[in-house]
Amino acid sequence: MAIMNSEARFGALAKLFHWGMAALILGLIGLGLYMHELPLSPRKFELYALHKSLGATALGLALLRIGWRAVNKPPASLPDIPAEQVKLAALAHWALYGCMLALPLSGWLMASASGTPVDLFNSGLLLPTLVGADDDLRIAFRLLHDLIGKLLMVLIAIHVGAALKHHFIDKDATLRRMLPWGRTDGGA
Repeated sequence: MAIMNSEARFGALAKLFHWGMAALILGLIGLGLYMHELPLSPRKFELYALHKSLGATALGLALLRIGWRAVNKPPASLPDIPAEQVKLAALAHWALYGCMLALPLSGWLMASASGTPVDLFNSGLLLPTLVGADDDLRIAFRLLHDLIGKLLMVLIAIHVGAALKHHFIDKDATLRRMLPWGRTDGGA
């Protein structure tokens, strides 16, 4: 499989970014929902630290992914897809990218405002604080983080639903072009 995208299919690196980020983001969402409900305990603080480190990793990977997309043009939309669907898909993709950046940034801002630095995987490597400790800002960034997280969950549901619609109803190659296996012609 080629590293670069082709006219018909995404390349290996685009697929790795897509599926790796999908797994990381879904894991972060699950961890975020789980840890939020835990009572205050050392375990909860450990999970928050892990969540922050994984969120910082997601931010870095999102930046790399967007950079890769800028230098490695994705395949054109399939010719049978109506222009309005192509425009909506582009809007949804950029909204997903926006959330991939805004969600970890809002978490980083929330951590900064709470006065607890992000220590990457307990290594002693601290991310710089973006704002001073301020409880009002912490609350505002927490609300923003929660809102962006909910928006991201909705966008993921739409993205997955659209991919499944293309695959099972339209029976086109939209989904197959991003899968790490399979054919891009009419076959399965």
